[in-house]
Amino acid sequence: MSPRPDGRRHTLADLFHERTNFDFIGRSWRWAILSGTVLLVGVVALAASGLNLGIEFEGGTSWQFTTARGKSVKVADVRSVVRPPGLADAKVIVIGGHSARVQSKNVSRHAQDQVTDALAKYAGIKSSNVSVSDVGPTWGKQVSSKALRALVIFFFVIAVYLWIRFEWEMAAAAIVAVIHDILVTIGVYAVTRFEVTPATVVAFLTILGYSLYDTVVVFDKVKENTALLGTARGNTYSDMVNRSLNQVLMRSLNTSFVALLPVASLLVVGTWLLGALSLRDFGVALFVGLLTGAYSSIFVATPILAWWKERQPRYRALRERSASQAARVAAAVSTPAASTAGGAGAIRAEDAADEPAVVAASRPAPTPAAGLAPRPRQQRRRKRR
Repeated sequence: MSPRPDGRRHTLADLFHERTNFDFIGRSWRWAILSGTVLLVGVVALAASGLNLGIEFEGGTSWQFTTARGKSVKVADVRSVVRPPGLADAKVIVIGGHSARVQSKNVSRHAQDQVTDALAKYAGIKSSNVSVSDVGPTWGKQVSSKALRALVIFFFVIAVYLWIRFEWEMAAAAIVAVIHDILVTIGVYAVTRFEVTPATVVAFLTILGYSLYDTVVVFDKVKENTALLGTARGNTYSDMVNRSLNQVLMRSLNTSFVALLPVASLLVVGTWLLGALSLRDFGVALFVGLLTGAYSSIFVATPILAWWKERQPRYRALRERSASQAARVAAAVSTPAASTAGGAGAIRAEDAADEPAVVAASRPAPTPAAGLAPRPRQQRRRKRR
C-alpha cells in the first residue's frame, strides 16, 4: 500500500472521497502470482476429478421430496433407504434441511418404483408426493453446445464493441480478463464439487456481463486520462493507469457490493428458506463470478493493458525520458556544487523548462557585476548637492 503524498497512511475517508494512492501497477507481479496460483489449483482439481455434472448432462433418474412435519433429512439415512433397491451409488443432495434430491443412472422401471415407495415411507408422505423425473443425456449435450455457441458469439460482439469504443489493446485485455473469470469459476466448482446444472451455465453467461461492466468503467477513465498524458513532468503510461484506478476504485467497490447483495439474498432465501436447488446452483456461480469479475477488472485487465502499452515506442520513449529526468534531478540534488561548477552550461538547454525548484534553490545567488556596484554613500550625497 502506497502512502498518501503527504506521507500519512490512507483512511476510510480517503477511500470514500477517492483520495487514495495505491500502487496497483507497480505490484502487478503479486496479482499475477495470485491469479496463477488460483488457476493452477483449479486446473489440478479439474484434471484429477473433473466437474460434478448434474443429471441433466449425464442422464438418469431424479427423485425429490420434502419430509412431513419438518423432519430433518440426513444423507446417510437416505443412502440406507435407497441402497436395497440397487442405488448404492446414488447421489444424495440435502436441500434446506427438510428436502432432498436423489440422482442415479441406469435405473429400471421396477427399481424406480421401489425407490419412490422407499423414499415416501422415509419422509412420511405419499408416493405421489415424491417428484420423479427422467432425463436423457442428449438434452444436456444440446444445452452445452448452445452455451458454447453463445459464448463464442458473445466474445466476438464484445471484442468488436470495445475495439470501436476504445482500442484493440483494451478489447484484448478485457477478453483475457473474462476468460480468467470463467476459468476461476470452473476451478472453484472443481475444487468444491458443487453440482453443475443448466442454471450454472446460465450463470456463467451472466458472469460475463458483470465482469465486462466493471472493466469498461475502468477503461473509460483510462481513456479520459490518456489525453492528458505527457502534460505533467515524469508522468508515464503506468502512472496514468495507476491514477485512473485510484479514481474509480470506490465506484468499482460500490458497484460490486451492490450487485453481491441480491445474489447473497438469493442464496439464503433459495437454499435455506425455499429449498430451491436451482436457485442455489444459479446463485453460487453468480456469487463466485461477481467476486472474480470485481478482482479481474482491477488486478488483471488493467495491468495487462499497462504492460502492453509500455512496450509501444511512444510510451517506452516517455518512460525513458522520465527515468532520465529523475536521474538528473537526483544527481543535481545530491551534488549541488557540480551543478554550479560549469555555470549556466551545466544544465542542458532542453531541460531548462523542466528544472525543479529544489535544484534552482540549491544554486547560490548571482553576484552583481563590478560595473553595477552601488556607489558609496558620500558620492551619492555630493551628487545631490
